Amino acid sequence: MVAIEEIEHVSKLMKIDVEDHSEYLEKVQTMISYFDILDSAGVESEEISMPEIPIEQLRNDEYIPFDEKLIEKMNHYKGTYVRAPKM
Repeated sequence: MVAIEEIEHVSKLMKIDVEDHSEYLEKVQTMISYFDILDSAGVESEEISMPEIPIEQLRNDEYIPFDEKLIEKMNHYKGTYVRAPKM
């Protein structure tokens, strides 16, 4: 069970201004119940196969300078924060 205090704490850490924390209580609990369903799926014995890529085929990392301020190129920003769509 999720407590309202935990939602308040997380919203402060994420710097999200939430007026009524209790309205998110049911939504967060529903999300956590979905994670419980995924945890009970029992896929621990499944093998995940990934193709091996030789190191020669990987690209070289290179620094490409960006002279402009990235925050000014964004459509929705306020101060030093980027505004994301509501969920």
